[in-house]
Amino acid sequence: MSMGSREGGDQPALWVTTSELARGEGHLFYRRLNELLGRHGFDPFVEKLVEEKKIFAETLGRPSIPPGTYMRMMFMGFFEGLSSERAIAWKCADSLSLREFLGYGLTQATPDHSTLSGLRRKFPEEVHREIFDWVLKVAQEEGLLKGRKVAIDATTLEANAAMRTIVRRADGASYQKYLKKLAKAEGIKDPTPDDLGKMDRKRKGKKVSNKEWKSSSDPDARITKMKDGTTHLAHKAEHAVDLSSGVIVAAEIHPADSGDTTTLPQTLTRAEASADRANPESGIQEVVADRGYHSGEVVGALHQRGYTCIPERRQKRRRNWKRLSRKVGEREARRRQRAFYLNRRRLKSDAGKRLLRQRGETVERSFAHACETGGMRRLHLRGRVNILKRYQLHVAALNLGIVLRSLIGLGTPRGFQGRKTLLAYALSSLLSSMRDLIRSLFGQLGSFCREPRYTQPLYPNPQLVVA
Repeated sequence: MSMGSREGGDQPALWVTTSELARGEGHLFYRRLNELLGRHGFDPFVEKLVEEKKIFAETLGRPSIPPGTYMRMMFMGFFEGLSSERAIAWKCADSLSLREFLGYGLTQATPDHSTLSGLRRKFPEEVHREIFDWVLKVAQEEGLLKGRKVAIDATTLEANAAMRTIVRRADGASYQKYLKKLAKAEGIKDPTPDDLGKMDRKRKGKKVSNKEWKSSSDPDARITKMKDGTTHLAHKAEHAVDLSSGVIVAAEIHPADSGDTTTLPQTLTRAEASADRANPESGIQEVVADRGYHSGEVVGALHQRGYTCIPERRQKRRRNWKRLSRKVGEREARRRQRAFYLNRRRLKSDAGKRLLRQRGETVERSFAHACETGGMRRLHLRGRVNILKRYQLHVAALNLGIVLRSLIGLGTPRGFQGRKTLLAYALSSLLSSMRDLIRSLFGQLGSFCREPRYTQPLYPNPQLVVA
């Protein structure tokens, strides 16, 4: 192959056929995603939901962008790995594939980041949760969501605030003013920044607790230790994942300093409500978590709902059930003791070991997709409510990717790269078009034809497909 050279000064074409414009291979994914959303009536549902909430005025002001367009742009943030609204707006304005996905022509201006942030503030938290539950309903209709076995785990998200912005809760003084006050107490009249740094490194009892300090820019953020060992202001994201399909049935944002045993009941309650709305016939019967969620109170409460499988924490001494009976009552102590030993027996069984392996695979994979490749490990919003709104739609897009993976074998637009995968997509599109043709020809006979639900991709091994 010879080397090509770039020649400047060429006059651009005056007329261009839009069908001949070069597009990325990801536009096939977004086309299938639009087909899935249209088949389940996404846009009418969103517009009716927003109209019932009476968010916009009926006559005053110019019409806003369609609510379905805002939701699609938030979905696209997960598929493209973008967490900031500025990056989402820029990507939508620059990409022809995303313009087609949003329904914008070449001469139309796509929404900017200020429009996205304005709609996020205008739409209440309930609207974002309704969209999340609607996606769960789609997963149930496509035969994925079971909702009987649920695994729960949490991770930390770095907040959009720096440690240097912390102030004391008592008087609102910054950390530098606090050090100057300590220096003057030790007899240093005019301390320099070097003197303050040296004194801060050497002083004993140096601690920065959430009881005494808070962030001036994001009061909801908490000082915590991250996964890599560094200390940052952060929030806590907790997932409840369906073990049979990997679909996330609940995604909550909690304060980063909250313990796992205190946040589990709220997340589990939200998971039960979402699973019941998607499939009223099924309910959560088994709960799996890591050893950080183990306590006598939690195990006893979960035992009333069904089986639990939570590894025990290491203890130096044996549990004193008599002391517990004097504290909470003999009947409650017996109930917790019975649940404790049933959970221990469950851990030693083959079914319990299998559940723990599935928990490690599904929950950790959900955090990898949502936070690492999805781009939500570092937040660009402030306030728990704003972060929760964004995170609900982010995880809803992850669930849509799982549904598409069951239908066409691919769950992200990057999976369409390569000729072999495109051939698999062409074959699946041919099958769907043949199904639509049969329905149109035979009329009433089409109502008896079931939608094909592929539990496995058409070509699980792309290397076996002939290019």
